[in-house]
Amino acid sequence: MALHATASAGGAALPRKGDQVIEPLLLTTPRLCTFAGDRLLSAASSFFFEREGRLYLVTSRHVLYDQASAHLPDRVELTVHVDPDRMALTANVSLPLYQAGRAVWRQACDTGGEVDVAALPLDAGVLPPGAVIERFAPESVAGALEQVEVGTPVLVPAYPLGFFDTVHHLPVVRAGCVASSFGVRFQGQGFFLTDVRTHRGSSGAPVVQRHAGTVQQLPWRLLGVHSSRMDMLDRDAVADESLGLNCAWYADVLLALTDG
Repeated sequence: MALHATASAGGAALPRKGDQVIEPLLLTTPRLCTFAGDRLLSAASSFFFEREGRLYLVTSRHVLYDQASAHLPDRVELTVHVDPDRMALTANVSLPLYQAGRAVWRQACDTGGEVDVAALPLDAGVLPPGAVIERFAPESVAGALEQVEVGTPVLVPAYPLGFFDTVHHLPVVRAGCVASSFGVRFQGQGFFLTDVRTHRGSSGAPVVQRHAGTVQQLPWRLLGVHSSRMDMLDRDAVADESLGLNCAWYADVLLALTDG
């Protein structure tokens, strides 16, 4: 599968805006919009993941399908950069979610039920020639048994409330920390908690930890996929603040979703 990318482990030049280098982490995370026909339904976040020459777009499963809220898009659009020297130039790529009536994305279940992560395979040539992207790899994924302490700093590049740099089409980054025991399934589900300020539109964003030992030009370890906020059902909306905690599904589910 031929992938179009300008930054690679071979030492290709990083994209620039004037004299400033665009950080590769920001190029992993394209903005994702969902549609029913021509009708815009929602905006969310996503990221690229590559395994054995196959490229995937990863996001939250509920971004692509959520029966409970009657959110039933039939296609998505992602925005990608097309010129490393002019980051204001972008193209929208439309991807169908169904073929012959069958969903084309991959999702998973575990002992706790459905996992809120989806991987959408990207066919060769679907991205425009010269598309400027970065992607995570299996070597970037943190296993659930790895030592990641409570309080470990994490970043979440995303599009909160649809907000982003509208000139250069880059996400913004929220910072926080791991808020529950990493490797322990919180309340029996396949996620851990983060203490990060998030909003609608952040669903599907990568949760990453700075880690110099990762591959290629991404010094980041992929810990999870941001899904939703965690709150108390009986919280007094007037007297009590929101918990400010979030669910991040363990990233190692991607190894199952992209296996063959």
